[in-house]
Amino acid sequence: MKNTSNNYKTETEIPFDLEQCVAFHGHLCPGLVYGYIVAKESIKLLDIKRSIDEEIVAVCENDSCAVDGLQVMIGTTAGKGNLIVKDYGKNAYTVVNRSKEKAFRFSRITSYNYSGKNTDEFNKLEKAVSEGTANEQQRHRQKYLKAVDLFSKPFNEVFYTKEVDFSMPPYASLAPSVACAICGEMTMQTKMVEGKDGRLICITCSDTKS
Repeated sequence: MKNTSNNYKTETEIPFDLEQCVAFHGHLCPGLVYGYIVAKESIKLLDIKRSIDEEIVAVCENDSCAVDGLQVMIGTTAGKGNLIVKDYGKNAYTVVNRSKEKAFRFSRITSYNYSGKNTDEFNKLEKAVSEGTANEQQRHRQKYLKAVDLFSKPFNEVFYTKEVDFSMPPYASLAPSVACAICGEMTMQTKMVEGKDGRLICITCSDTKS
């Protein structure tokens, strides 16, 4: 990869599909790699391709950089309605194949041990980052080393994998838009509320007016 960041030099060849994730996300970091490797494992276990519509669903238990890796790799996006974010702060993801009614949940293994060739450098950088003394270049370097190490590891050293029963979420709802009776802005009808006078108003107006 030629331009992961201007702040550090890349030493490891970055897979092309990960380059695409970086191009979308903006930078290479461990969080993005978590989503990338979960997506790769999902593709293998569920025999899926990038979702064109809503045939694949991802449920992310955080709102971290990992979400972008899943969006790029398996096409689960907020706009299509097949990306569900439940921000529990957990590094855990469930990927669902609707047609096979099959789902796997991936949760990160508690411990992390750097296994790359730059162990001494990484340990020093990790210490500086944790103590808050690392400068910007050192923070980028630490992220780069960890990201490369993560996508180089066997998947089962990073995540636990479990097939789970999963209630298929409904498809994204479609409804006509109508004008709010107060502000006049076009609003999805099913997202509106009824005012005291029986007229339909948007949620924003309902918070301030009756």
